[in-house]
Amino acid sequence: MASADVAGRVLEELERAAEQHGIDIVDVEITGASKAPVLRIRLDWLDEDAGPITLDEVADQNDWISAVVDELDPFAGAYALEVSSPGLARPLRRERDFVRFAGEEVSLTTTASEGRRKFSGTLEGFEEGCVVMTCDGEVVRIPLDEVRRCKINPKIDFNRKQ
Repeated sequence: MASADVAGRVLEELERAAEQHGIDIVDVEITGASKAPVLRIRLDWLDEDAGPITLDEVADQNDWISAVVDELDPFAGAYALEVSSPGLARPLRRERDFVRFAGEEVSLTTTASEGRRKFSGTLEGFEEGCVVMTCDGEVVRIPLDEVRRCKINPKIDFNRKQ
């Protein structure tokens, strides 16, 4: 089974269980070599007002996440399971993500086989099935089903005085 199919199946099962724990499964990714895959699961609080999830809070979620993944048994051999927060370069994948993080600077890659595939700019939101962004002073609309990957570009001010 292809990595994307495995990741999709794991994501679907985790999302079913996550709500009862108050957790939002931000994304599921498979990395590493095929003989030693790494299943990476990023999570956050479902309640946007709860603030960012801490390392201790992520650790508290490991038991139920491991149980769901073990039940699926997604790989024939051994694999590593990584559970983490989404980090500063948070991936965006659902309509609600694009609405919630409007105003952020993002990088987006499409599945398009022709024309422009990479966009960087300000996320404006989500309208009529499309991610809306401003890139190079121009508003662009990208259908959600053509978004391959989108992530927030973190802003770090190293010159800020305390």
